Amino acid sequence: MTNTVRKIAVLTSGGDAPGMNAAIRAVVRKGIYHGLEVFGIRKGYEGLIHGEFITMHLGAVADIIHRGGTMLMTARSQEMLTPEGQKNAAAQLRYRGIDALIVIGGDGSFRGAQTLSAQGIAIVGIPGTIDNDITGTDLTIGFDTAVNNVVQAVSKIRDTATSHDRTFLVEVMGRDCGNIALQSGVACGAESILVPEIEPDLDDIVAKLERGHQRGKHHSIIMVAEGATSAWNLGEELRQRTGFETRVTILGHIQRGGNPSALDVVLASQMGGKAVEILCAGETDRMTAYVNQEIRSLPLEVAYGERKPFNKVLYDLANQLAI
Repeated sequence: MTNTVRKIAVLTSGGDAPGMNAAIRAVVRKGIYHGLEVFGIRKGYEGLIHGEFITMHLGAVADIIHRGGTMLMTARSQEMLTPEGQKNAAAQLRYRGIDALIVIGGDGSFRGAQTLSAQGIAIVGIPGTIDNDITGTDLTIGFDTAVNNVVQAVSKIRDTATSHDRTFLVEVMGRDCGNIALQSGVACGAESILVPEIEPDLDDIVAKLERGHQRGKHHSIIMVAEGATSAWNLGEELRQRTGFETRVTILGHIQRGGNPSALDVVLASQMGGKAVEILCAGETDRMTAYVNQEIRSLPLEVAYGERKPFNKVLYDLANQLAI
């Protein structure tokens, strides 16, 4: 392995995702292993523009592998959207002699990184978002934990739903992407799953509820991605059409929190290590990707290609199992 860089930095950007700390740890320790000087940047691109750098040593990432959130913190940056902000960000890196930047985040974060690449900074992106909506990778850091958080919450909701013979509508994150709703819905055995990618069929939802009631079912779970429809409006419409008592639970940011799953920790560790290897090989404008159970290096522009396809096969199976 030929080192082409001596100093690297890492930041987290956009929404936090469980497993980001494991990725940071891997970047820092893998970098130090290869003789690199590693810096952390607090508060994402906002911190980069304003010079919030910290030196990362081995002890700086001790006892974080199992923690949710991101030790480097994250923030949205309107300034990074401007040419002036982008110039200031690159200038902060050059001032410290930093050769390369690893960005952990979603496709919006990657776009910010490419503005720095255009100014001569070597860039590698690590996909970290609970939505699992980045093209080119089968999994993103945080998705598995988010799905498990939903499943655990629904197992508790199911207890009270059964006790009161109620229909519960559980709203999960996903304005433009229904992956969390789909995966958690299948894992929970939801009667219906509503996602932004497919127009809801109210008649079908009502028919499922009524069939379940006729065979003696004492509760029903309907999984609703926030971008699919209003769970409150749907709950009221279902109550009016069926006469069944409905309740709405919005899980919100609980989906992001808590310790990352073992899968996310291993995935994040592999991706963090791979990102350092990519830079040490002299490559730039790359992203780490999990493809067919392997961590690969792909062009960063893959993340901006065609939208990641929705798993219609799994969606159809969910409907078939909820007859």
